[in-house]
Amino acid sequence: MREEFKQLLSESVGPEAASVVLDALEEAPAVSVRLNPAKYPATQWPGAAGQVPWNENAFFLAERPAFTLDPLLHGGAYYVQDSSAMFPGRLFREILPLVKAEGHLRILDLCAAPGGKTTDILSSLDGLDYLLVSNEISSSRVTVLCDNVARWGESRVSVTSADPAAFAPIEGFFDIIVADVPCSGEGMFRKDPEALRQWSPDNVALCQARQRRILSDVWPSLREGGILIYSTCTFNHLENDDNVRWISESLGAEVLNANLNYSGVLKTEAGFALLPGFVRGEGQYCAALRKTSATSAIKIKKNSLRPEARNVWLDGDFTVVRKGELLCALPQALVADAAVLERLKPLRTGTAVGTEKGKDFIPHADLALARCLSQNAFARYDVSLDTALAFLHKESFSAADAPRGYLLVTYKGLPLGFVKNLGNRCNNLLPQGRRIRMDL
Repeated sequence: MREEFKQLLSESVGPEAASVVLDALEEAPAVSVRLNPAKYPATQWPGAAGQVPWNENAFFLAERPAFTLDPLLHGGAYYVQDSSAMFPGRLFREILPLVKAEGHLRILDLCAAPGGKTTDILSSLDGLDYLLVSNEISSSRVTVLCDNVARWGESRVSVTSADPAAFAPIEGFFDIIVADVPCSGEGMFRKDPEALRQWSPDNVALCQARQRRILSDVWPSLREGGILIYSTCTFNHLENDDNVRWISESLGAEVLNANLNYSGVLKTEAGFALLPGFVRGEGQYCAALRKTSATSAIKIKKNSLRPEARNVWLDGDFTVVRKGELLCALPQALVADAAVLERLKPLRTGTAVGTEKGKDFIPHADLALARCLSQNAFARYDVSLDTALAFLHKESFSAADAPRGYLLVTYKGLPLGFVKNLGNRCNNLLPQGRRIRMDL
């Protein structure tokens, strides 16, 4: 382990705690999963090795299974996530009562890929009136984010791929911003040896400066009185408490002292530190601040979108609009918000329904995964594990005992996607980018 890292770690968390962390970094990482309560309302994971203390839907596993070969993962029943990375979601739920009484919530997950925090937030909002904008600037990573958002099945989400500065013109739009900012990655040392090789004091300083630039750029879009949840997967004070202090003094905010007490979670000057050796996870830092500086609010225009098709696929109040050849369903409460977000050129808003080609309607893969899909919209075809994996491998198979036409393929009742049953074989409509690539 590099001496400069040891020195900064000791300076940040104290010599005794640093010794515990350094020993833990030589051990194997823990494995944990977080269930989707809307799709997998289980109270326990089979063979779990304990519950994650700060998330009632999350469990540690004794060993890492072949997740890729579990159709339930592809159907959005659960998400594989480090337990420490779930703590910002716990902090989100703690501060949520401070803002939800004010009606329609607008939330931004600023640095969202691959989607762990976005899906955790979504599971915290069931039954509320909200819009969640899930953003990832990296064009390669945002594709994975879109897929994971689709698997989770919620329709009140818009996925964007914008620089933080692009949000500044929509002043005062968001009530909550979650910023899990790019960092020096000390919490990745056990999982990614490259993170350790790239670590240096200069890189820490570069990350601190970049984090401040990101927050300065996005700050106008947070309303006065709105809340920022700031987090990193690193341990040093420069990117953590020092940055929270800088946000408070330079951007205008007050630190919120959340009353969260969990064994092994250390309270810092401004937030919470989860360190390997103290918790069963890779490490995380997070803090919450309330914006005190003044911000004018963007004016939301009335709905100007015109429905392009009648909604016959979804349960609920949706407006179906056309984007090129694609039909998308927007919850009616989000139509005005969607118009504001158009300047950001979102990759998806609401639920992709399908495309029309002549008299034929071709359902989109996201429609199969949507929670709001009507039970009677398509014939369902429940398959065995082997057939489910063949489908997810984008192979063709026969469904001679099923009705012809579009079928919703399910595994243990959980929707996976669509096929078009021709009688002697089925055309597999799974997107190429979502197929299992490993040999079965």
